[in-house]
Amino acid sequence: MSAPALLLLAHGTQDAAGRATWERLTAAVAQAVPEVEVRLAYADVVSPTMAEALAELPGPVVVVPAFLAAGFHVRVDVPEQLAATGRPDVVVAEAFGPDPELVGVLLDRLAEAGAQPGDTVVLAAAGSNDPRARADLDTAAALLTARVGHEVPVGYIAGGEPRVASVVASAGSRGPRVVVATWLLAPGAFHRWLADAGAAVVAEPLGEHPDVVDVVVRRYRAAAA
Repeated sequence: MSAPALLLLAHGTQDAAGRATWERLTAAVAQAVPEVEVRLAYADVVSPTMAEALAELPGPVVVVPAFLAAGFHVRVDVPEQLAATGRPDVVVAEAFGPDPELVGVLLDRLAEAGAQPGDTVVLAAAGSNDPRARADLDTAAALLTARVGHEVPVGYIAGGEPRVASVVASAGSRGPRVVVATWLLAPGAFHRWLADAGAAVVAEPLGEHPDVVDVVVRRYRAAAA
C-alpha cells in the first residue's frame, strides 16, 4: 500500500515572496519524504484551495495545516472545507501551534539578523482575538522566554492588542536594544510592517528552515499512523 499523500495547507497570500517561500518549503518537504506525493494548497486568498488540490489527489491524504495558532482557520474553516468535499479518505493533522522546535527556529532567525546576547526580545505575531489562538501565542512566548533568559512579551501586528510598536517602545524604555522575533511562516505585508515597529533588529519569518520541514514531516507521520 502506498503512503498517503501530504497536502500542506497554508493561510494564503498574494505576496510573491510569500508564495515563493511556501513553494520552497513544499519542495523541501517533498525532498525529505521522497516516497510521498506532496502538494501545496491555501485556506484563503489564493488558489489552489484545499478542495481544488484534493480533487487532483486520490486518497488517502493527510492535510497538514501550517498555522502557528489555533484560530478560526484551524478550528472552523479547515474542518468545514474538508466536510464540503465529502472525502472520507482525508485526515487533518495537528496544526503547527507553538512547537518547541519552531521556537528554536526563532532563535536561529534572530541570530541571522544580528541579534546579540543581552538584547531584549519581543515576539511579533499576526494576532487574533480568539482566546485559544492567543493562548498558543502566550505558550510560544513562554518557550522563548525559557531560551533567552528574560520575559518575552508578545506584540500583535494586525489583530488584537497590544501592537508590536507599543510593546517595542515599552521594552526599550528598560534599557538594552530591542529585537523582534517574527512568529510568521512567510514574508508578506505583516512582516514588512514590522520595519516600522522601532526595533533595532527584525528577524526574518521562519520560512523553509530545516526544522520547519521536520515539523511538517512529524505532523504528517503522526496523522498517517
